[in-house]
Amino acid sequence: MKFYETPFWLTIPFLVGIGIVILLTVLLAKKNAPTNKKNFVIGSIILFFGAYIFYVVLAGQKGLFQQAMFPPKILLFTTIPYALFLFLVVIKLPTALKIIEKTELSELIGLHIFRLVGCTFIFLGFYDALPKHFAYLAGIGDVLAALSSIFVVYALKEEKKYAKKLAYAWNVFGLADIIMTAILANVLTKISMDTGQMGVDTLARFPFSLIPAIAPPTIIFLHVLIFRKLKNISS
Repeated sequence: MKFYETPFWLTIPFLVGIGIVILLTVLLAKKNAPTNKKNFVIGSIILFFGAYIFYVVLAGQKGLFQQAMFPPKILLFTTIPYALFLFLVVIKLPTALKIIEKTELSELIGLHIFRLVGCTFIFLGFYDALPKHFAYLAGIGDVLAALSSIFVVYALKEEKKYAKKLAYAWNVFGLADIIMTAILANVLTKISMDTGQMGVDTLARFPFSLIPAIAPPTIIFLHVLIFRKLKNISS
């Protein structure tokens, strides 16, 4: 597997961004958790992400993700298990259900501001660490989803007549963006294996391995929760 050089300075804001993602998650969960469960919820989230990130880093250092195969090992050992954990375990936990029920639709949408971290794709493309067409499409899509979420939250809080339709449209766009990014990454992996062209190998190397390990399942999970909230809003 060939890795392409990325500037060291880029890892710093990226890791800060990942930290902000976790912080926003903790703060939102703390705000909406039952009073007697707040410390437990905070501790559980921090412990989970700490252990999960440690696992991703350790697995990467041991070379677990470096073997070229389809589907990519990082998908099999991080993305899919994390997604199953969210949709089969977290979604059924009584405390998690209470938090989700109490969380406002605008809060779930507002959380997507963390997708500004997606601008990392743009820099990776600029420095030829990812195929430019993939990097720019993925990065611009994430940035658009993040910035447009601000206007959706505003419309919801101001109870604009078009707020629900706007939220639906935004949620479809945001979900389609992350799904298409994931599909395209896998397509490029297969093409890279068959032809030797540049693939998305950089996303199998720390710290950028945290993108496929965390982002797709988390973002899709949030979009599903948003659809459920929208469904429960009276027309």
